[in-house]
Parts: sequence; C-alpha cells; structure tokens
Amino acid sequence: MSTTTELLKGAAELFPDEVVTSAHVRHLELPYGAGRFALITLDNGFDHTKPTTFGPASLANLNTAIDQVEKEAAAGEIVGVGITGKPFVFAVGADLKGVELLKNHDDALAIGKGGHEVFKRLADIAVPTFTYYNGAAMGGGVEVGLHCEYRTVSKHIAAFSLPEVFLGLVPGWGGCALLPNLIGAEKAVSVIIENSLNQNKQLKGQQVFDLGIADALFEGADFLEQSLIWTANVLKGDIKVERPAIDRGDAWDQAVTKGRFVADSKVHGAAPAAYRALDIIGAAKNGDLQQGYDAEDLALADLIMGGELRAGIYAFNLVQKRGKRPAGAPDKSLARPVTKVGVVGAGLMASQLALLFLRRLEVPVVLTDIDQERVDKGVGYVHAEIEKLLGKGRINQDKANRLTALVTGVLDKAEGFSDADFIIEAVFEEIGVKQQVFAEVEAVAPAHAILATNTSSLSVSEMASKLKNPERVVGFHFFNPVAILPLLEIVRGEQTDDASLATAFAVAKKLKKTAVLVKDAPAFVVNRILTRFMGEIQNVIDEGTPVAVAEKAVEPLGLPMSPLVLLELVGPAIGLHVSETLNRAFPDRFTVSRNLAAVVKAGKRGFYVYSAENGFKPELDPEVAALLQQGDSVLTEEQVRDRVLDAVAQEIGLMLDEGVVAEAQDIDLCLITGAGWPFHLGGITPYLDREGVSERVNGKPFLAPGVASVPA
Repeated sequence: MSTTTELLKGAAELFPDEVVTSAHVRHLELPYGAGRFALITLDNGFDHTKPTTFGPASLANLNTAIDQVEKEAAAGEIVGVGITGKPFVFAVGADLKGVELLKNHDDALAIGKGGHEVFKRLADIAVPTFTYYNGAAMGGGVEVGLHCEYRTVSKHIAAFSLPEVFLGLVPGWGGCALLPNLIGAEKAVSVIIENSLNQNKQLKGQQVFDLGIADALFEGADFLEQSLIWTANVLKGDIKVERPAIDRGDAWDQAVTKGRFVADSKVHGAAPAAYRALDIIGAAKNGDLQQGYDAEDLALADLIMGGELRAGIYAFNLVQKRGKRPAGAPDKSLARPVTKVGVVGAGLMASQLALLFLRRLEVPVVLTDIDQERVDKGVGYVHAEIEKLLGKGRINQDKANRLTALVTGVLDKAEGFSDADFIIEAVFEEIGVKQQVFAEVEAVAPAHAILATNTSSLSVSEMASKLKNPERVVGFHFFNPVAILPLLEIVRGEQTDDASLATAFAVAKKLKKTAVLVKDAPAFVVNRILTRFMGEIQNVIDEGTPVAVAEKAVEPLGLPMSPLVLLELVGPAIGLHVSETLNRAFPDRFTVSRNLAAVVKAGKRGFYVYSAENGFKPELDPEVAALLQQGDSVLTEEQVRDRVLDAVAQEIGLMLDEGVVAEAQDIDLCLITGAGWPFHLGGITPYLDREGVSERVNGKPFLAPGVASVPA
C-alpha cells in the first residue's frame, strides 16, 4: 500500500459525511491522428447544483485514477492525460464540512499532505497533462489544474478563485507556491490576497485567460470539444504555448510588500491567513516547489486549528445556508404574486430601490413624489443606470428598451398605485411623515397590496397603527448601497399577518437579497449594534480620549473601516438621528454625542478630511477639531476596546433576550451581509466568545462549543 493511500485512508475517518467525488477515466482518440488520450472526469452525481469537492475519499478516488493513467503513460498506451469536471462545475476545493470537524494539528497536517501527494502526481506523469476548467473552480479545484502542464478555460465561467484567505486559510494544495511561479508574484498576490479580501471577488473565464492562468479560452457550448482539438495541436507541435519569463528580482519583493499593505488595510493584522500566504509567496521566489508545499502544509494545519478559520467556515455556512432558508419565515405558499411595484419617493434611496425592483422582478415600477421635478429626476436616474448597464454590455438593447419602458413616474398616487401589489416608501425618516404617506397610499391601493417601509429605525407597528388594515404593513429595510449589500431586514409589526410576511420574503428572494426576520424593535439589528458600537467610541472621545486612540483601539477586530470612517459613509446626520431614536428607547445605554451633534449642526460630512499630499489618508478636520468639547478622562487603546466590546456583547445579549432575532446566528448574518463585517470574525459573536467577552459580560458564550470554534 502506498504512503499516499495510507495517508488518505487514515484521514477519511475524519470526514464521515463527505459527498464523495468520483474520478472516471475514459479514453478517446484525439483529432488529427494525435493519438489515444486519457480523460479524467470529476463528478459527484447528476445534481449540478451540488459542487464537486475534495475530501479524503475523493482524493483517494483521484489517486486511483492517476494510478491507472500513470501506468498507461509509462507503457506508451496514451499520449496525454486531461482532467475536467461534470457539466458547468469543475471543482470547488476542500470539503469544508470535514475540515471544521478536525480536532488536532496532526489530523489537519494530514489533510494538507494528502492533497499535495495526490496533486503532485499529475506533474510527474510521463506524458503531457492538461486541465480543462469547464465550470466553477475554486480553491483546490483551481490548484489541481496548476499541477498540470497546460490549462484551458471556458469563457462562460463566472466563478474562479482561490478564496482561502477570505475564509481564514491559505491556498494549501499548491496555490501559494505554484501560482506566482506561473504568472508572476504581482498577479498571484492579486488573485490570492486582493481578490479574497475584496469580499471574495471571483474571476471570469476571460480574466483567467488574460492573467495567464489558462493557455487557451473557448466558448462554453463546445468547450470540451474545442479543448481537445487544441490539445491535439499542442501534442502534434502545431501550437506552441509560450509563457512570459517570471521576474524574480525586485518586482517579486514589491508585489509581496504591496500584498502586506493590502492585508493591513483590510484586516489590520487581526487575521493571520493573508500574512501566512504572503510569507509562502515571498519564499517561492527561489522556485523550490517542495519547500513551498511543506510551508503550505504547516500553514494549513496551523490555521485549521485556529479560531479565525472556524469563524470563517461558520460565516460561510451562514451566508450559503441560513441566508437562503431564513429562520421564522412563514410558509411560502401564502405569498401573493407581485406584478406591479409602487415606490413612494424619488430621491436617491427610492431611485435605487426602483432600479433594483425593476431589474430583478421585471415588472412595471412607478415612482411618486411631491412635485414633477423630483419625479422626473428619479425616473431619469433609473433610465441613466439602465444606459450604463447597456454600455457595459451587462444587458442587450432589447432588454434595455423593455426595462426603460417599465419604469414611470406620476404625481397622483391613485393613478400610480391603484393596481400595484407591492408599495414601498422611502421618504423622510419621521414617524408623522410616514404615517401620512401610508394613509394616503392605503386610500388608493388595492386591498391585497403590501405596504412596505424602508425605515432604518422607526417602529413599523406605530407606522401602521392608524391604518384600517395594519396587517399588511411590513418593514423592508435595505442597506446602502442597495445594489451591493445583500442584507434585507424584514420586520414583522405587531399586526403583520403571515400572508404579507410571506409575500415580503418571496419578493426578497426574487431581489436576490439575504432576508432575516426581525422583531419590531428600535433600529432592528444592524443599526442598533453599530449605534451602540460607535456610540461608545463617541462617548470616550467626548470624555477626553484622543480621536486617533479611540479609532485605533478597535483595529484588532479587522473591520472593513474605522468607526468614524463608517460614520462618514452613513452620514453624520443619519447617525445622529438613529442615536436619538435609540436614546429615547434605551436612555440608560444609548447616548447622544454632543460632539456629533455639533458636527451635524456645522454641516460637516464627517470628522476627517483627505488630501493628495497625505495619500488620501483620513486626517482629523481642523474645523471639526475646533468644535470638539472633550473632558479629561483619557483611556488607553486596550481600555477603549474592552469598553466597546463589553457594550456590544451586552446589547447582543439583550437583543436575544428580547427576541429581536431567533438566534445569535442571525445577528452574525446581519453584520456580515449588511455591514460587511469580515468572515474571520464570523460576524461578531464568535469573536466575543473567543476573546472571553461574552462570558465576562453575560456569564455564558453566545454559541455552543464547536460552533465557530475547535470541537472539544
């Protein structure tokens, strides 16, 4: 029995629920008399919605297939070996369900070594080897192809990546060592570090080819046929694959330095994965692949046993599973059809909503506002965005014409909403204004129409309290920018009925949003947590801690931006409004910062200014500095961090006690999809558990042992 077989057999016991990938070998005659060819196809069944993954049993199957073709190559029975996937899916990497069950470093090390031992054999076969990326390829799915001599890619692929750093790992089956030696350090750092830390950005087929990862690009319809023709020409010598020389001088070191700058700007040293990957890339400059593989094995094992990976897998599962099956959502059979949408308001937010409904539902959308100029501006915004999509090739002329015709604007609500099925308001955030709007809409809308509010903090129940049919009012809170952030907080008012709620969830699904059911509580989930978080930062500044110290204190969390930069993005006036709303609801925990109020009164867009001379880094605005009134209580960074985290842990505990959401998992899902909090935190509760904050504040962790942590 080979060492590889023994290694995989032992590891297989650790993956009891693995969806096993088969590796079928078939033989065919290549065109132009090029000879007999062996093609390995990775497949885990006929359900194309289930991605092909690699666990120990799957790797063992691939290893057996390589045994066969290796013997055939040595005997001169074949001229080449290719590897491809089932239709539209190549392979998407390691089986994460098994990885999160690993309990010790040796088991984790075995997984890294097992993958390397199998994949390396592809490079040692006595005939040329080819990979045909026919569909989605991620992680190990990309890496298995890097071990082959040649690669082709389908033009239709929309998901190709090495996402490991995003999850808290490194590309551990050859990615860190092989990719920079194939396409150069700069491009490799872009794929492995920048794309991963940019919310797991995916490459398309054309980009894979342009980067030099693939040697040829073909259309999806006859991809394999064209790849085999290309293969025949390569084997016959009619096509010569030439790759540019790799710059192993200063450019390599500069690429790694740039990667560290990117990692610092994204995670601020709070998550180790990016830095471990960059260490391996930096060392790969000498071209010693085995040294790189050994370093990958060690990094992989260390990170598998770390908290960030467990939180990353937890976050991944939240988005991919819980986000698609919302907790507490009513029976979808109760949902009513939506064939026309009304939008009250024609400002920027309302116009963004109109565009989203238009693109996803492709039904008539009508906007209203208080005057024709505003209506025309809102409709004009939507038309302009459609033109941009057309110009970028995202839609064709026919679809652009259809979408443009579907959006209209009117002043008369009766004219616009008399046959609408779903009407959403996005007007000024004041309860009286919203109650008046809903009263006007209810008077003209059909009896079955859903009345939705995009309020960020006001009571949905109070908004509906004066209506004849309050049961059809539902909160539908989007996050800005609407087109990018996936979260949709769906708020059930005191009298909202199941049919209205089911319709809201059905619409959210068509909008391709991650919907979370939320109780009608002040500021709901994301804004309540962020306001408590930023409120404590503002409190310590008001009390005397320098702005720079307060901001730097929370850098170890690795958040996408600092609290005051986030405040600038949200808008100081909106931040002040939400803090005032929460102060009225919970005056013992939420304060209204006198300095924030002064900044808003002065009309400032934030606390910072940016200049080209300083590389556009945030600097405290001198005019804001002059406004600040601070006390004499100065805290250290550690004291600020403890105070902020204690406040957040307390607030989450109270929200769970109040039943604002079903479980802590929904809190994390909201922060990941609505506020861009990083996967390595798992949202927030795994971090609070890992740092001991949950126990200190609430007397118990938020999550059970083994959930987002190493199993006991």
